Amino acid sequence: KLLYHLEKEEQMPDGMCIDAEGKLWVACIDGGRVIRIDPETGKRIQTVRLPTPRITSCCFGGKDYSEMYVTSAYDGLDEATLAKEPHAGEIFKITGLGVKGIPQNYYAA
Repeated sequence: KLLYHLEKEEQMPDGMCIDAEGKLWVACIDGGRVIRIDPETGKRIQTVRLPTPRITSCCFGGKDYSEMYVTSAYDGLDEATLAKEPHAGEIFKITGLGVKGIPQNYYAA
């Protein structure tokens, strides 16, 4: 079942996570953002833009899971592009989203 059709500026989906409200967060590689989608309605309900386009993954962390950590890539970018994208390859911490993540599941080995 198709959950959400990305807009042209969102580019392609990459890493994802779920928040405590059951909403899906999607890193948009080459879209410079993470988006929050309501899986019940299939609507985008939040967008967080980042200062580099190659956003690869997102997850919640911190003491109470209220911080989002977002990774980005610099692989495949030539020197001219890297000069224009100085934040490529960095990890970002986002606060103030108004939503928390959920603890990870641990599995016994």
